[in-house]
Amino acid sequence: MNEIKTARDKWLTAKSKKKNRDINFETVSGLPVEDLYTPEDIKNLDYMKDIGFPGDYPYTRGVQSNMYRGRLWTMRQFAGFGTAEESNLRYKYLLGKGQTGLSVAFDMPTIMGYDSDHPRSLGEVGRVGVAIDSLEDMETLFNGIPLDKVSTSMTTNAPASILWCLYIATGEKQGVASEQLTGTIQNDILKEYIAQKSWIFPPEPSMRLITNIFEYAAKHVPKWNTVSISGYHIREAGSTAVQELAFTLADGFAYIEAGIEAGLNVDDFAPRLSYFFNSHIDFFEEIAKYRAARRIWARRMKEKYGAKNPKSWLLRFHTQTAGCSLTAQQPENNIARTAYEALAAVLGGTQSLHTNSMDEVLALPTEKAAQIALRTQQILAYETGVANVIDPLAGSYYVEALTNKMEEEAEKYFAEIERRGGVLAAIDQNFFQQEIADAAYHYQRAIDKKKRIQVGVNEFIDPNEELEIELLIIDPEIERKQVEKVGKLRRDRNNLLVGDTLDALRQAAQGTENMIPFILECVKAYATEGEIIQTLREVFGEYKEKPTF
Repeated sequence: MNEIKTARDKWLTAKSKKKNRDINFETVSGLPVEDLYTPEDIKNLDYMKDIGFPGDYPYTRGVQSNMYRGRLWTMRQFAGFGTAEESNLRYKYLLGKGQTGLSVAFDMPTIMGYDSDHPRSLGEVGRVGVAIDSLEDMETLFNGIPLDKVSTSMTTNAPASILWCLYIATGEKQGVASEQLTGTIQNDILKEYIAQKSWIFPPEPSMRLITNIFEYAAKHVPKWNTVSISGYHIREAGSTAVQELAFTLADGFAYIEAGIEAGLNVDDFAPRLSYFFNSHIDFFEEIAKYRAARRIWARRMKEKYGAKNPKSWLLRFHTQTAGCSLTAQQPENNIARTAYEALAAVLGGTQSLHTNSMDEVLALPTEKAAQIALRTQQILAYETGVANVIDPLAGSYYVEALTNKMEEEAEKYFAEIERRGGVLAAIDQNFFQQEIADAAYHYQRAIDKKKRIQVGVNEFIDPNEELEIELLIIDPEIERKQVEKVGKLRRDRNNLLVGDTLDALRQAAQGTENMIPFILECVKAYATEGEIIQTLREVFGEYKEKPTF
């Protein structure tokens, strides 16, 4: 090490005569980047304790011993728009193009628990995702798609328990037992309070619904990932990579603690928790983030929460390239941005990946844009050779030093969250919200002052640029048809049975029983999502956020 230090000092002397570019060399998180990394920067690293082998604790190099040499990541494009019929056609189109998993985007009324014919839904039906009001819609959405052959991810949080029950009931209609179903519900209500803001109930009953799902899934839907703890939306709200890492893992710890407090054995539910991360444009910082996340999770699960099952120690994650990094200016440049971000996700060891379409900053993707995004993943997987070697950047002085730094910075946040009384208390104090707002402000200021270059936005601008790409237009007629459909459902179904199942759910919510079996009976009777949510809303109330400023 002394020899290296001597050589480095000599090199520094020679380098001091060279002029650097006039910028701040730092990551997007603001971590300083040295000009060169050497063994000195990782001299305290213990290979077996801190890095190890792929598939071995603490999983820094990946959760599988052979990673992509055994199986490539799942290519799961987030899609949904208009009615269930239209989204069903898009899913079949994507599966026909080689996509290997489905990811359902719901419209805002569905996300907020309102039926399509509710006055607050009008103007939003089917616009940013598919409209799902009842079991009838869910059956249509997966018509001709065998649920025992495809893994489905559903991006839903406040109403996750209901949409999950709709999926289970749809499987039963297809003759697929719940034990055979594979997929994920996002079900991460904590990040809604922190970042995305699509909540319904206050935190306490929301956490009860989540632990009810843990318990029910362990017995009846054992292959299902019950929560996808999401840093993606925290990042899209403006956080740094360090904040995304720390806040997301803190949410994960909160779910673990809630499950334990509910009387569950940690090893009965922890193996089905998964993560969902963003892949932003700072290539090495993103890779280090994923490697640090796996190591932190494994250590906490084993050493703090006493998990005995090695599957509880594994941090498995889906990644989506950063929508917030895309630009409306020169939108074709977004293809290149997405490719670099996808490469970072793969080198970081993701288990599944969504690549954004170049037009997503302007509208929902067209078929052509969605196909280019999927082809970006396929080129990465089949042509570049990056999937042939496991964690090829391990041992890089920079990547290992940055992984250590990310872990160190995350631990500082964990200590601060604990000092404030935990995640729910920190939400109540607006701690996360203020930290993210500050980070977003500093990032935008850097762009405004050209301290950070964004091609086509603050540099390399084309003053004569004209938008020449096709955009997806949602037909307003879709809303009229969906409103008419839910009205017909209410007229044709057995409304006495619907009323009885809703009453039973209300009583369960007022007590302490697991609510999932009651919700399942409601959806099988064709109660609508809005009716089920309203029943729970009358018991639990609605969450009101304290103003940040």
